[in-house]
Amino acid sequence: MALVNETRVLRLIGAASKAQPHELKAAILASGCYFFLLASYYILRPLRDTMATVVGVAQLQHLFTITFVLTLILAPLFAWCVAHMRLSRLLPGVFWLLIVNLLLFYVLFHRMPDSRWVAASYYCWFSVINLFLLSIFWTLAADIFSSTQATRLFAFVAAGGSLGAILGPLVTSAFAESAGVDGLLLVACGGFMIVIAFLHRLMREKESLRALDSDTQQTTLDHSLPGNPLDGFALVFRSRYLLGQALFFVLMTWIATILYFLQADFVEKSIAAVSGRTVAFANLDLFVNICSAAILIFGLGRFLQRFGVTASLALSPVLMVFACTALAFAPTLFVVQATRALQRISQYAVARPSREVLFTVLDQQEKYKAKNVIDTSVYRFGDLTAAWLQAGLRSMGMGFFAIVTLGVAVSAAWGLAALFVGRRYEALARTRARARDAVPAA
Repeated sequence: MALVNETRVLRLIGAASKAQPHELKAAILASGCYFFLLASYYILRPLRDTMATVVGVAQLQHLFTITFVLTLILAPLFAWCVAHMRLSRLLPGVFWLLIVNLLLFYVLFHRMPDSRWVAASYYCWFSVINLFLLSIFWTLAADIFSSTQATRLFAFVAAGGSLGAILGPLVTSAFAESAGVDGLLLVACGGFMIVIAFLHRLMREKESLRALDSDTQQTTLDHSLPGNPLDGFALVFRSRYLLGQALFFVLMTWIATILYFLQADFVEKSIAAVSGRTVAFANLDLFVNICSAAILIFGLGRFLQRFGVTASLALSPVLMVFACTALAFAPTLFVVQATRALQRISQYAVARPSREVLFTVLDQQEKYKAKNVIDTSVYRFGDLTAAWLQAGLRSMGMGFFAIVTLGVAVSAAWGLAALFVGRRYEALARTRARARDAVPAA
């Protein structure tokens, strides 16, 4: 009876994920890994946003500057590690380093709970490391599944992450006041240890899938990728396709940062207690992640297969043009929170998984080096420039309406970038498909 039930569950998962029988285990492992990754991530994220209110919204541009500098330092360091360590060791090794850092912050928060320096350090540290964690996971996913597989499976993989992202804010909301900041850090450590276990299983499954299906990525993880620490930057600047992705990411980051500043400003003015702010951020995270999970489970996969990657990439910018326009007419906390929620839902449930498909047509050097530069340094460059641009507008006496107008303009430019990279991806995918089909004939 148990075997029959297990078979039914697997069939349901296969139908929901659009996975072929030989792809099902890899898809489930990837989705499970992302579940625990985002569950742990979303325990830590509200703490990061709370630390921003402790330091002060007026100081955010300085924190963004520090974060950008640290990212510029760590991106070449990661590339150096890629060149000198086997990928199968490097990927879980990053998560072990994360756990060590969390234990260090546990000691600091326990001994100096009200320190603004510790708050600023945690804010900058988490703002750097979170990008590396997400980049590493999606790089591995793009190194396992081909472009045709990714179009079918990435929505299911991202849905697992969204379900984990629902769990994270629930844990934070339930235990923020009783366990405290330091206690939540220990919970997140446990979650990341489970992520490491999933990574090892997923890397082994990559080898099995490679032997079973010639359509899957035929690369291995038992080697390093020789080169110098700046290879990732060089690869980005030599490719119009990668430059287009970098521009897409900068503009996506700009609109996110513009709305993040507005949200932090309104929350700081409206909610006095730090614990109350943490709960407010966590509750918004919960709402965003429930909606994202529903879209990923029931909508994005069908949308990608019917309308293609280009349409999926362009959808979020179009929504943001209308959302920022509506915000200009109703500048209240509720509308700011709703606009910020829509931005994040469209980014997490549509733009982000659709964008990850773009990297499946690249080689390993571009995946592990150039992608990391775009996901980290370019992302934080967008944060930094958007933060200082808003600070400049405020120093010139331009307020809320000027910032919202900037949001409309950025969203429109983001839509044009989406059309460029989407069409370029489709051309590259067709070229790779023709080359693969020509191999048996040769």
